[in-house]
Amino acid sequence: MFRIINFKALLRYVAVITTIISIGAYELVQSYWLNDLKIVKILSIAPWIALTLIVILTTSITARPLWKLLKIVKPSLYPDLNGTWAGEITTENGIQIAVRVLIRQTLLETQINIHTKTSKSLTLETTPTIEGGEPKLYYMYRSLPRNPNWNSTIGSTIFDIRKVYTNGKYVLELSGHYYTDRKTTGRIRFRQVGSCVEKDISFY
Repeated sequence: MFRIINFKALLRYVAVITTIISIGAYELVQSYWLNDLKIVKILSIAPWIALTLIVILTTSITARPLWKLLKIVKPSLYPDLNGTWAGEITTENGIQIAVRVLIRQTLLETQINIHTKTSKSLTLETTPTIEGGEPKLYYMYRSLPRNPNWNSTIGSTIFDIRKVYTNGKYVLELSGHYYTDRKTTGRIRFRQVGSCVEKDISFY
């Protein structure tokens, strides 16, 4: 198992990059502006450099463009799942239920909101992973029914993530079997229809 970004590695890289930038800034300032500048003064900005780097890597607005750039360099990098999705749940009785999905993902966490006409699902835990070279997403959720007289349900799914060709282009699809604490099973599948993470997908 792994997170999209390894936090230990992140801290190491930030420490190394911070040191390189600080020393580089010192050499630049000493060469062109102040010959008697003490290195201690330059190194005092190191915490601010580290903070800036961490914010850039962990904020969605800046992380997503960086993620897109890294995907060009390394296509096998875990896919960016941010956006709106649409699909269906197929119950063990063969009944199909339309779903709308909103995924908000950063390099450190993934939130999945699944909506149907009768329920909403909230994320309890998600774990991105790559198994056998294929990306997967472990997902645990709580389903809250629209009818207040019904009890909530806890369930889990292991999503397979793949690219499928539809309407003349390749889009991402998530699919997998779900299992609930009510001993029910079924299958869920949805495909990405947009990249906006602010769209309202609720049925009610």
